[in-house]
Amino acid sequence: MRVPVRSPRRRITAVALGAALAAALLGAPPAAQAAAASPTVSVPPAGDHGFPFLAAAEDLGSFGFTESEYFIEGTATSYAKSGIWTSDGRWNVRASGRAAYKTRLLVRRPADPARFNGTVVVEWLNVSGQIDLSPDYWFERDELLRKGYAWVGVSAQDVGVNGGLGEIRGLKGWDPARYGSLVHPGDAYAYDIFSQAGQALRTPNGPDPLGGLHVTTLLADGESQSAGFMTTYVNAVQPVSKVYDGFMIHSNGAVGSPISGNLLDVLTMPNPSRIRTDLPVPTFVVLTETDVPTAFVARQPDTDRVVHWELAGTAHGDQWAYDLGDPTVQKSAGSAAPQADCAAGSAPFNDGPGHYSMNAALRHLAAWARGGPRPPSGAALHPELRDPGTGLAVGGIRLPDVAVPTRTLTGERDTSGSGIFCGLYGARDPWNGDADPWDRHDVGDPSDPSLPRTAEPVLSRLYPTHADYVSKVRAAAQASVNAGYLLPEDATTIVTAAENSGIGG
Repeated sequence: MRVPVRSPRRRITAVALGAALAAALLGAPPAAQAAAASPTVSVPPAGDHGFPFLAAAEDLGSFGFTESEYFIEGTATSYAKSGIWTSDGRWNVRASGRAAYKTRLLVRRPADPARFNGTVVVEWLNVSGQIDLSPDYWFERDELLRKGYAWVGVSAQDVGVNGGLGEIRGLKGWDPARYGSLVHPGDAYAYDIFSQAGQALRTPNGPDPLGGLHVTTLLADGESQSAGFMTTYVNAVQPVSKVYDGFMIHSNGAVGSPISGNLLDVLTMPNPSRIRTDLPVPTFVVLTETDVPTAFVARQPDTDRVVHWELAGTAHGDQWAYDLGDPTVQKSAGSAAPQADCAAGSAPFNDGPGHYSMNAALRHLAAWARGGPRPPSGAALHPELRDPGTGLAVGGIRLPDVAVPTRTLTGERDTSGSGIFCGLYGARDPWNGDADPWDRHDVGDPSDPSLPRTAEPVLSRLYPTHADYVSKVRAAAQASVNAGYLLPEDATTIVTAAENSGIGG
């Protein structure tokens, strides 16, 4: 809580002027600005491909949505620590440098302004695969399209623009005719670039990326590596930029990304990095079962401004996000698309309820940011404790796929002989009498990862009749809706799938 200054105004002014003069004489960087600059907006050329990188493979028009791309450019500020940073997340910054930049916004919005619900989700595009990816668009896609949100993906990081270790050398290498004019001065400037992206949506200086839609709520969103940057943004940059009305932090670790933008500086960050609780805007942290083993040390009590969910039976990346996103990634990247590279004969990806939870979390956050009720808290998840009969983790938010299980769903998997991304997809293990090649009753067996041997459950014994199974799914779905963890629309989808299944008896 900030203590009010009670000194006379003339004394404050004199001190401020003296400090500014001293900074100028000593060559010290200026104080961080209290608001983000408004960059210049322009429309990119068609380029060689004729479409933006990461353009949707699905027909957005069939959902009443349009897709377009814009460039933003201006001068960005980098930040440095001011004072000592501790685990409470109440981090102060000072401006440390300025550099020219030019990057892009990928915009999906309702074609009919009457369908727009007033909320824009601004996603910090993920570059872990050395190209721009939009994981939270894929996790939240159903909610975004059916409820008329606008979504904007921001190429905030250097790798997305200039390229890194991957085959595709960033946007500029993918389509020089379209993106050759882009400029990224490095990830130290990514935080302010993301602020300016939000400002461009509020007060466009040039063509309006939202086509005249009236914005009431601007939400920032980031998953995985982007969630690490989002943690630091919330704690250090939002207090000075004041651009966003709420934050979704999905699958972050225990430590925020360095304010320097150099991931090698992670050892200089507070460990753990908790979310500050004194902001006037809310932050929603959602962790999958994959994330909890490394992120749990940053657990903190929920407050009126910070809420955490830990999701049983979910994975950092999963079958839903892969199936929805892969056609889009293939459209742009083709054979250069990042691969999970899981070993042959290993269990398939987790196909659990992560996207249903993200749909609910997004709707909660949008309402919360508009002054609505705080979302419900969730129980702590304990992936280290598993039901010996099902292999399912104990605790956490348990949607019908976990509460009325038909397969083992886990956020962990055997990664021996696999690529570096394989472990992020978790695993699923159908209960079919241990007939799968991975049913070895060892670390590679999701249902039974350790001795002594335990046989997989028999579905006909768990659910003696089909009606019994459907009844249990319906009850679990209603309980999740009542608790606020599942949206009614998604509950209907889940129950219908149960009714159309052959499970039971």
